[in-house]
Amino acid sequence: MSGLSRRDLGRVAIGAACAVAPPIRANSEPIVEFYRGRHVNLITSASPGGGYDLYARLLARHMPRYIPGEPTITVQNMVGAEGLKAANHLYAAVPQDGSVIGGLSRNTGLARFYDFNNAAIQFDARKFNWLGSPQQEVGFFIVNTMAGVRAAIDIKTHELTISSTARNSPSSIYGRMLNALYGAKIKPIEGYDGSQACLMAVERNETDGHISGGSSAEFRARFEPWVKAGAAVVIMAMGKSRDPSYPDVPTAIELMANPEDRQLFEIAFAEQVMGRPFVLPPGVLPDRVAALRAAFDATMRDRDFLADAARSNAEIAPVDGAAINALLDRAYSAPPSTIERLRALAK
Repeated sequence: MSGLSRRDLGRVAIGAACAVAPPIRANSEPIVEFYRGRHVNLITSASPGGGYDLYARLLARHMPRYIPGEPTITVQNMVGAEGLKAANHLYAAVPQDGSVIGGLSRNTGLARFYDFNNAAIQFDARKFNWLGSPQQEVGFFIVNTMAGVRAAIDIKTHELTISSTARNSPSSIYGRMLNALYGAKIKPIEGYDGSQACLMAVERNETDGHISGGSSAEFRARFEPWVKAGAAVVIMAMGKSRDPSYPDVPTAIELMANPEDRQLFEIAFAEQVMGRPFVLPPGVLPDRVAALRAAFDATMRDRDFLADAARSNAEIAPVDGAAINALLDRAYSAPPSTIERLRALAK
């Protein structure tokens, strides 16, 4: 995220609750010899059949061709504690030799940022070796046209209700941030069961709109016919950059009047950039990290992989692992006052 201050990592109130040290890593050997004939375990924090699981299985099918030695990759689902169980396991309980890959929830990266006293978080997300993500998320602020809103500026003068699943969901958090930083008049109506139920609330006029944290193919298929028919309008993109389908719709970051407020949204949207991230444990040797990052990047360009993803309605808009590591470094090194502001808005 551009615009954030540089490293001051020990002073942002995250270190005291710090994670256990990872095991000692294995001795180096030629990468091709290490992986030849090996079974690599891909542990995903998702349950079978969901979006994260879909990307894990796509990667497992296609990435081995680009790893020296061409190992097989087997997916293991490890669900629990909103992704923390798998992250803790990957950080300290698996071999640190490149034989285990992790597929984590995108909120894992900022878990300690928002909840630094949570003893259940036994890892430092910045010390994972992030391989990358096949997808970057962008959310949308969608409003029923019956509410009389046509552009983002209108939410400063129109009181709007928005559908949300819970107080700690992106819908409610982004709504509170817009109220505090943009002068919006948003009231979240919480308790809806998932994004599709939130959209149904807009369609039934139970709420004026919805602010999404992401935009899956199913999500877009639901609301885009309303936009085309003039029944709804997209007034804001909730992400680091504008969505290609709505090039004239500004991001929340663009609408902020000062750098401090822009920085808050940049940090909040770090999870959007991380999308569906994959990692290696922190102790893996640099040459193996480099080899697997190269294999991941090559997979994202592979024709068979892209065709398989298209058949599965899995959007591919990759971000590389080094960028994710840098993103987290900059987020956690933001000024303490900025971090405290964002934590207060997220509560």
